Amino acid sequence: MRTRTLGADLTVSAVGLGCMGFSHAYGAPTEEGEAVRAIRTAFDLGYTLFDTAETYGTAADPHANEKLVGRALKEVRNQVQIVTKFGIRFDETSTAVNKPLIPDARPETIRASVEGSLKRLGTDHIDLYFQHRMDPKVEPEAVAQVMADLIREGKITHWGISEADETYLRRAHAVCPVTAVQNRYSMMARWHESLFPVLEELHIGFIAFSPMANGLLTACYGKGSKFDPKLDYRSAMPQFTPEAAEENRKLLDTLRQLAAAHSATPAQLSLAWMLCKKPYIVPIPGSRKVERMRENAGAAEVQLSAGEVTQLDHILDTIPMSAVFGGTSVISK
Repeated sequence: MRTRTLGADLTVSAVGLGCMGFSHAYGAPTEEGEAVRAIRTAFDLGYTLFDTAETYGTAADPHANEKLVGRALKEVRNQVQIVTKFGIRFDETSTAVNKPLIPDARPETIRASVEGSLKRLGTDHIDLYFQHRMDPKVEPEAVAQVMADLIREGKITHWGISEADETYLRRAHAVCPVTAVQNRYSMMARWHESLFPVLEELHIGFIAFSPMANGLLTACYGKGSKFDPKLDYRSAMPQFTPEAAEENRKLLDTLRQLAAAHSATPAQLSLAWMLCKKPYIVPIPGSRKVERMRENAGAAEVQLSAGEVTQLDHILDTIPMSAVFGGTSVISK
């Protein structure tokens, strides 16, 4: 697979693998042996960037995903880049399938988190360590100073911020250079494009999570699609309602037509659109099936011209589409 460079010197595969869905948020967890085989197959397909977090787990094991990723990549550890995250916990008092997030980026919390992640991942360093959400109770300079200390100690080599805004990013970057942001981004969720000029000024990369609008842009889901209301976040997402199926019909038809013109699938075109838009964008679709991983990897070979990207942007600005899930609520406790 082609590669891209995030920040100054973190070289990664052009498409990464979001590993959360193996354990969390997308229905029943994948059986561990099957998940390990799938992640290793992704490596064989050319993926080198693997994304997890300390909170991607199950009721029985809240840290299951990090353990899974560590086991799957143990034999190829020096050939991959492992991404994990700190700084949130779930509001367990909530009955919602998508429980609110409680941020906690206190230095002592970060220190405990990094030690736990290193142990579960079975590694001596984390390649890219993300603050999972901004914590309004902790100044960005304080977080960045801990990151600088962890880099000096060799426990992490790069750091980033998820769902960052410009002010927080600039303040943090001034203390310890940020390698990447990880924000929601897709053809249906483009509100972070306003951050692109700042990323270019500061030489910061962009890892795009939910790059296919949680799967909708694969064009594989219809009005009758059902999701587990207890385990699958999609059961509460606005783009998967019966009404949304009608609202998005023209968008998906257009995506199919454009994909066919490039001998690609809708999933590949939706990824190629962002890959060809900026050289520092790396999408991390969260597929669990090997055939989908192979398909997504192929997006790196779909070449769109600058004119085609601009045309697609215009279509997305004007075509009808439903509301799209904008992220889990963050609360302070």
